[in-house]
Amino acid sequence: MDETEIAPVEIAINGTKRIFDIDDPVLPEWIDKKALESGNYPYKKKLEQAAYENTLERLQEELVKLQSWQQQTGERVICLFEGRDAAGKGGAIHAIMSYMNPRTARTVALTKPTETEQGQWYYQRYISQFPARGEFVNFDRSWYNRAGVEPVMGFCKPEQYEKFLKSTPRFEKLIVDEGVRFFKFYIDIGREMQLKRFHDRRHSKLKSWKLSPMDIAALGKWDEYSGMRDRMLKETHTDDAPWTVVLGNDKRRARHNIIRHILDKIDYEGKDNKVIGEVDGMIIGKGAGILK
Repeated sequence: MDETEIAPVEIAINGTKRIFDIDDPVLPEWIDKKALESGNYPYKKKLEQAAYENTLERLQEELVKLQSWQQQTGERVICLFEGRDAAGKGGAIHAIMSYMNPRTARTVALTKPTETEQGQWYYQRYISQFPARGEFVNFDRSWYNRAGVEPVMGFCKPEQYEKFLKSTPRFEKLIVDEGVRFFKFYIDIGREMQLKRFHDRRHSKLKSWKLSPMDIAALGKWDEYSGMRDRMLKETHTDDAPWTVVLGNDKRRARHNIIRHILDKIDYEGKDNKVIGEVDGMIIGKGAGILK
């Protein structure tokens, strides 16, 4: 994002109105103190860095085994990531991909549709990115743009939104029936944590590009996005393609448990269940039940 000055925004949190000035280099105390515990996050401290790195490396070794098995069997995997802005989707994908062979593991992060794509079947440009034999594909945002950002920001018509919610379960059943291992992750964070991460990006020379004009435009639309999230989970959480919801205030715990979930659900050659360990039910859950 450029260095254009951004006007302060009035934000309501738990019924209290606050003024958030993202250009102020000092993070407000009311955000800093509440960031980690926001959104009813269950842990008071982040996972220690050393414990995070040690466990992550061992989980990544299992991902390498999984990919080798895919090459032998031709199995295909899709991991779809949705979530709040700044929830940690890209970081989770990076943790998955770090040691996988890029020849057969890739990430799809599509920009806005071209004029030609706008005239196609809505799902068409995503289908063209689906995995071939033995491929592992991550979607960093997906067709679920139509269940969140598009209706909130007025980029689609109400009838298009309603049609999407009805059509998507049938579309995703086709994916699963085709034999693709299909995972849907929604990463959720608390309001104060999102503001903290936006502020961090604004004042980082390395991360400023991550703060988009769309992020700024959405600052005052937290409740609208919450409503869309809730309906999306209700309408598109199915037995064939369930949502796995992740509490992402601590990116370290979120990444561990996302990888654990993937590894736990696939029986690949050489799988070490002791290394994978147990998925933390306080961090990750099926459907909207983990959200309070």
